[in-house]
Amino acid sequence: MANQNNTLTYKGHPLRRKDSLIYYGSMAQKYIIMLQILSQKKEKDMDVATKVSVQLQLTDPDLKSRDRVVKKTEKDSLYAAMDVASVWLDRALASA
Repeated sequence: MANQNNTLTYKGHPLRRKDSLIYYGSMAQKYIIMLQILSQKKEKDMDVATKVSVQLQLTDPDLKSRDRVVKKTEKDSLYAAMDVASVWLDRALASA
């Protein structure tokens, strides 16, 4: 039987989540986006992000973590954060 790929993607780039951190992009490429959910509220029976930090980072393991950050911002929803993340990642990878 063929091995199926169950990786979640958004606009062609993989998404990985660990608790309140979401990584967007591939570590095999030069840049990746790190989204951190800073605050959330309860909406019916679901938690909804109300403040999300977005950082465009270099994937170079030889750099210190603060030196990897190229751009950063904060957005008031996960949707807005993913919108910015998608544009930043596509532009950064196109110029690399």
